[in-house]
Amino acid sequence: MRSRMTCQLDALCFDTNNPSLLARFWAGVLGRELVDDPQAGVALLPSDDIGFRLRFLPSQAQKTGQNWTHFDLTSTSLEDQQATVARALELGGRHLDIGQGPDARHVVLADPEGNEFCVIEPGNNFLAGTGFIGALAGDGSQEVGYFWSAALGWPLVWDQDEETAIQSPHGGTKITWGGPPVEPKTGKERLHFDLAPPADGDQQAEVDRLVSLGATRIDIGQGDVSWVVMADPDGREFCVLPPRLP
Repeated sequence: MRSRMTCQLDALCFDTNNPSLLARFWAGVLGRELVDDPQAGVALLPSDDIGFRLRFLPSQAQKTGQNWTHFDLTSTSLEDQQATVARALELGGRHLDIGQGPDARHVVLADPEGNEFCVIEPGNNFLAGTGFIGALAGDGSQEVGYFWSAALGWPLVWDQDEETAIQSPHGGTKITWGGPPVEPKTGKERLHFDLAPPADGDQQAEVDRLVSLGATRIDIGQGDVSWVVMADPDGREFCVLPPRLP
């Protein structure tokens, strides 16, 4: 049974040199509504009740190396896959070669700031029924998959050969971790999760629970802010927000 205090995945946040530009790109690709965000400046709303926001945070840092996670976007047909690719290219995306080879059925792209994402071929059984954002496909250990399963109260839907995946009990996007070898962390990640306790929750109690599961509190120079910055067992940053308003 899920604890009353268990946090929710509120948002996936992008560090970006141009928040408005990147938000418009993803709004166009995903067909999501763009709104003002009191902290980020700009955000995209989820398309349903089980989704999460996308937040775009201003940053001066330049992207180096591959992100720890990326979108796997689903397709209903080859024509649908081609239409998604064409839309992304028209909006400012580009093709990306990460060694996928000429026989790959998925298409690897990058958004205007180089953030990787894939448009998956139709008929992918693992992503069946997940929605347009089929997965956040990430680099990470089996331990971190177990951590996030407990942190969010999302059951494991894959646990084999040290590869793990979790999904909300209500369905929607899966979060996956590819197991070893895990790329070494070289600096602050450009993508991170924002977690939020429910309106009747307690931020400090949730932080304490996450620490008991293997997270640590960290200081990245955030100063006196209302959220708590933490790292998961792989050292990837995430934030615990104050309880959301009813």
